[in-house]
Amino acid sequence: MGAVNGVLLGLLAAGDHVIAQTCLYGGTYAVLTDLATRWGVDVTYVSGTDPEEVRAALRPQTRLLYLETIANPTTRVSDVPALAAVAAGAGVPVAVDNTFASPLLFRPLDHGADIVVHSATKYLSGHADVLGGVAVFKDDALYRRVRRHAVEQGASTDPFAAWLTLRGMQTLSLRMERQCASAADLAARLAGHPAVAAVRHPALADHPDRAIADRLLPAGGGGVISVDLAGGREAGRRLVEAVRLASLSVSLGDVKTLVMHPASTSHHQLDEAALTAAGIGPGTVRISVGIEHVEDLWADLEQALSQTPDGS
Repeated sequence: MGAVNGVLLGLLAAGDHVIAQTCLYGGTYAVLTDLATRWGVDVTYVSGTDPEEVRAALRPQTRLLYLETIANPTTRVSDVPALAAVAAGAGVPVAVDNTFASPLLFRPLDHGADIVVHSATKYLSGHADVLGGVAVFKDDALYRRVRRHAVEQGASTDPFAAWLTLRGMQTLSLRMERQCASAADLAARLAGHPAVAAVRHPALADHPDRAIADRLLPAGGGGVISVDLAGGREAGRRLVEAVRLASLSVSLGDVKTLVMHPASTSHHQLDEAALTAAGIGPGTVRISVGIEHVEDLWADLEQALSQTPDGS
């Protein structure tokens, strides 16, 4: 959030306009809402897949297009090159949160982005022992403009956290390869379970952005699965409490598999209308797949699902 706040507060002022993806990390959505409420920054939300939506939303006051490569928690995939091209034509910088993809799966700066944000807490460090954020800039002037605000906000990483992140990145490629493969495997199995109403992972044939994912994420669709349970909110509660190998946690990108209920945790800032617009239902559960053996993970999820309504 220090990196996100540094970018947004460093680039925006009262009266400015932002175009942002509808489904964003709850903390990012909260900052944009606060900027709109207290500082008069207008925000237009778009799907993240249609360049014409961005073109129609552009104004003379537009100062930023903000996207997520793989949306949290729905796994929708943004067409970054197409949307960035529209923004570039209007002279609008593009910021992309690449946390879910990591640099191993996608490099936004190579596809038209001007700023890339990562939660280093997640895949970069990979071991759930770091709190950190990273903002990377294509343009030096843009970097210096944002850095000044970030320093004033106190958004800086301590040396030990930086060292832990660098240590974790040594195994990033190994971890991501295993996590992507296991996530695709588990997503396919979950899609056939009676307790599951819908599964979203970019590797699935029926994912709404499968064509975009094939083009932009050839190395894998990431390690996160979004599951809508047939039993609704109560089913979500029971699942996250029933897992034994996996853990209930609001984080992701760990070597250990983590499950959580977005509507009551990571996206609690969103009201019902905003949750619906983002594609997050009362029974949505996010699964961040770790590096455990996939058969052990499936056994754990299967026994947990059997304890949910409609799961017997």
